[in-house]
Amino acid sequence: MHAYRSHTCGALRSTDAGSSVRLSGWVHRKRDHGGLLFIDLRDHYGLTQLVLHPETPGFDVVERLRAESVIRVDGEVVLREAGTVNPNLPTGEIEVRVKAVEVLSEAAELPLPVFGEPEYPEEIRLKHRYLDLRRETLHRNIVLRSKVISSIRRRMVEQGFLEYQTPILTASSPEGARDFLVPSRLHPGQFYALPQAPQQFKQLLMVSGFDRYFQIAPCFRDEDLRADRSLEFYQLDVEMSFVTQEDVFAAIEPVMHGVFEEFADGKKVDPYPFVRIPYREAIAMFGTDKPDLRNPIEMSDVSDHFRDGGFGLFNKILAADAKNAVWAIPAPTGGSRAFCDRMNSWAQGEGQPGLGYIFWSEDQGAWGGPIAKNLGAEATDALMKSLGLGKGDAAFFAAGDPKVFHKFAGNARTKLGQDLNLISDDEFKFCWIVDFPMFEWSEEEKKVDFSHNPFSMPQGEMEALTTKDPLDVLAYQYDIVCNGYELCSGAIRNHKAEIMLKAFEIAGYDASVVEEQFGGMLNAFRYGAPPHGGLAPGIDRIVMLLANQTAIREVIAFPLNQQGQDLLMGAPAQVQEKQLKELHIRPALPLKV
Repeated sequence: MHAYRSHTCGALRSTDAGSSVRLSGWVHRKRDHGGLLFIDLRDHYGLTQLVLHPETPGFDVVERLRAESVIRVDGEVVLREAGTVNPNLPTGEIEVRVKAVEVLSEAAELPLPVFGEPEYPEEIRLKHRYLDLRRETLHRNIVLRSKVISSIRRRMVEQGFLEYQTPILTASSPEGARDFLVPSRLHPGQFYALPQAPQQFKQLLMVSGFDRYFQIAPCFRDEDLRADRSLEFYQLDVEMSFVTQEDVFAAIEPVMHGVFEEFADGKKVDPYPFVRIPYREAIAMFGTDKPDLRNPIEMSDVSDHFRDGGFGLFNKILAADAKNAVWAIPAPTGGSRAFCDRMNSWAQGEGQPGLGYIFWSEDQGAWGGPIAKNLGAEATDALMKSLGLGKGDAAFFAAGDPKVFHKFAGNARTKLGQDLNLISDDEFKFCWIVDFPMFEWSEEEKKVDFSHNPFSMPQGEMEALTTKDPLDVLAYQYDIVCNGYELCSGAIRNHKAEIMLKAFEIAGYDASVVEEQFGGMLNAFRYGAPPHGGLAPGIDRIVMLLANQTAIREVIAFPLNQQGQDLLMGAPAQVQEKQLKELHIRPALPLKV
């Protein structure tokens, strides 16, 4: 027999009754039933119930063991009595009557329990991640992650993509987030950078004559952390040659749909082709370029209903500036003063003066609220009918410059969807956000700057850059959004050096600066570059959604905390003076105030 096990703890079934077996694993739980000792033995594959009698050799040793100690047992598989069968456990029809036991590793007192998975402070969970990973939910999430990546690889290869690796040590790039810098010992005073993404390298692969590239790529960005972000993350990096935007969509949609359908656990998955929504339309309808389409609420511009109308405040706002507008946020089933007052209080908590509303008053049998009172019954009825609302419903309103209030309006739409239980939890809804503006006005720097990806091809190419207002130029840029999360960004690339130089010129970059920063790629384009494009779905966010989690730390084996620290390994940490001297660097710590 094998030194440690003849079977795993998830393998035994009723057909194994009468067999002699050897199992090894962790003591998950112990229960003393009148002299009989029951142990749930756990390994990676599952649980098996053990039964020890007082006369069993080693009984006294096992009785005093703490949970999470590792043992090896020999015994006989027996059928459980009918009343003790556990239908929720694959091994629930049997138990192992132990004949011999050996302690392989005794556990000290645990800093956090594994059985039951009670809530514990994140600091303790991350410091003792090896214990946290033994918990069923987190363990299952990490296994799911492995299976998702394996599925993605298979689907990409089936579509004719080949996996290539790109460098981890590269040059610092001025665009995007901050780089993680790595000092060079061999070249004093110079630094490598960890890649924020393999962007330039995957484009250079296309220029080099490769056609369909993918990589499960590690990326590093020194940015502020959020629940769905990490300093280190993985993405499905993709690039294709001789393609249009539609070709990229057609290649990636079956992969995304297939992976989600495979691991959706009964949830409905949108069929492809996915809905395409222009960026400006998404902002106007949802207040965000990451809309959760499970929420049926769509906002609309209702300025005409208030222009020269009876509600003085909105009329005054509209008259003050031509760019101002009034947006309506429908609230189906939200028709009560109490609910509207709660929403108004929420808006004030968000730093707003309030949130105007109209609601259906059952007492009056008519539309109620200050706006309805001032607007008049007929005009109010016409407004609410235009929104598809009737008895039992309400609508909320935001007014001013949409560029200023659209984010708040989008948050209000989300809160309404949640509070009114309009959002389904049993489906994954996808969409493409397309036609992003190539440029935007930077209020901070008082200049035109890139709004998304500087390497994108402008729609209309050179003609658009030379004849249009930069703020009217659209780019072949696109995002995939699922249930309110941006899963990836992508673009058809700008593969012509002269167009790239012109685009950077509009954004305020001199040609010499572009040549210095991106000379390698620009020169490559001058020797014949195919039209190409790609995208990069985030692995962590995909698994997070499939695992029904809201934080990517719950699907990463060894994540950093919210402060970017590895509490288990103690990083970042100071290093020896000798190491700093080898790298020719000296820390310049901030002065304490």
